[in-house]
Amino acid sequence: MARIEGIQDDQASALTRAVFRGAKQRAGQVPDPLRIMALSKSVMWAAGFYELASAKGSRVPAALKALAGVKAAAMIGCVF
Repeated sequence: MARIEGIQDDQASALTRAVFRGAKQRAGQVPDPLRIMALSKSVMWAAGFYELASAKGSRVPAALKALAGVKAAAMIGCVF
């Protein structure tokens, strides 16, 4: 549960709703961190470009990237 209330679908701009739709297709639902990042458009876009660039990198296998993400989340106590 986040301390900050994120953007809801009815409050989002058309572009933000499109980003939410893409996230829902990938993850099954819109993650709360994305809703919170949508409060600042520049933060949301920067995080999105980082995710795309990270996924596009091919020097490290995808399985190892996923494992590192899970380990990092466990170390900081993230529920995702």
